Amino acid sequence: MKKQSARPDEALRYHSHPRPGKIAVVPTKPHRTQDDLSLAYSPGVAIPSQAIAADAEAAYRYTGRGNLVGVISNGTAVLGLGDIGALASKPVMEGKAMLFKIFAGIDAFDIELDERDPEQFIRTVKALAPTFGAINLEDIKAPECFEIDQRLSDELDIPVMHDDQHGTAVIVAAALINAARIAGKELAALRVAIGGAGAAAIASARLLLTLGIRRENMVLCDSRGAVTRYRDDLNPMKREFATSRRIATLADALHGADVFIGVSKPGTLTPAMIRTMAPSPIVFALANPTPEITYEEAVASRPDILFATGRSDYPNQVNNALGFPYIFRGALDVRARRIDEGMKLAAAHAIAALAREEVPAQVLRAYGIERLEFGRDYFIPKPLDPRLLERVAPAVARAAVDSGVARAPITDWEGYAARLRRTEDRGFED
Repeated sequence: MKKQSARPDEALRYHSHPRPGKIAVVPTKPHRTQDDLSLAYSPGVAIPSQAIAADAEAAYRYTGRGNLVGVISNGTAVLGLGDIGALASKPVMEGKAMLFKIFAGIDAFDIELDERDPEQFIRTVKALAPTFGAINLEDIKAPECFEIDQRLSDELDIPVMHDDQHGTAVIVAAALINAARIAGKELAALRVAIGGAGAAAIASARLLLTLGIRRENMVLCDSRGAVTRYRDDLNPMKREFATSRRIATLADALHGADVFIGVSKPGTLTPAMIRTMAPSPIVFALANPTPEITYEEAVASRPDILFATGRSDYPNQVNNALGFPYIFRGALDVRARRIDEGMKLAAAHAIAALAREEVPAQVLRAYGIERLEFGRDYFIPKPLDPRLLERVAPAVARAAVDSGVARAPITDWEGYAARLRRTEDRGFED
């Protein structure tokens, strides 16, 4: 049964009743007596402030910084809506903050910056950084997002991730691991065509190289066609992946290809193009809300297709919610300095592995289905699978420890897993 899109009146009522917005701040300490207030504020608050002034790491002991993420956007590339501006992006950023809390027990503040200049945006986020244990950049247009993400990752000592880039890349990699397994194909031998050359496309291409895809087997296509070395209109990110093949169009790139990853716009992929692909073609049409080709057209074009979209009403949803809450959970729990490629790859493998396990009744009930087994119609976990927390966060945390970016390495991994299970068992709520 396909779920219909929410009606406008239904969506507006959801966001306005019984109180406006989707998140709130709640106290975590007693506050009913004069003694409580004297500890919470003046004069008691001076003691932890002095401790932090003497040792910055004490902020993680005496404040909520270690469990607080800033969801920061300027609203210039909001998914499905485009450049709607900072204020109009607030419902989306509040939603992202809500997902952090319900899926991983992470507190989040949404920060909408009315700032389009990259240098000023970077300066502002750096000034805000002492507030947070990590920063999730969101819905910032390309190419500015590349510089903003890289600079902040390099210049701050807390994890920074532009989820539109790296979160998408992680879920694409997880889905590809399993789709290739079902198709009986080796990752290193896959020929990949990517429709789109923006933030998500470039980040996905980079992570796929780490995964084992060969650069010479990968072709990016933008609005002008195949990204090749023979074009003189490429920015540095596109030049990084320019192919030496003498091809001009997406149709050329897809001929004989094993994989299509679409992060572009509706209608760019046709059934005829899919029919030119290799046996058991892997097609991820991720433009949202309308994919590059509809589910119905795609599955009708090839009986052997492995197909995914970004939509919740079709099989194999490539959804960033499978990754970012747990990537940040793992990073925060070891107090990582950054989120590196090893941590992202560990998340991808953990997500992929979960889809190969038996699906519990709890998940089946959540989606109103009786059976779900690893295969063509299920090669990526469902976003409401609570096991994601226990699987992905430890994988990310271990990778951070292994790469040396963890400032508070976990030594009791069984105890850590038990703590995550307790969070999971109470429905991700305090």
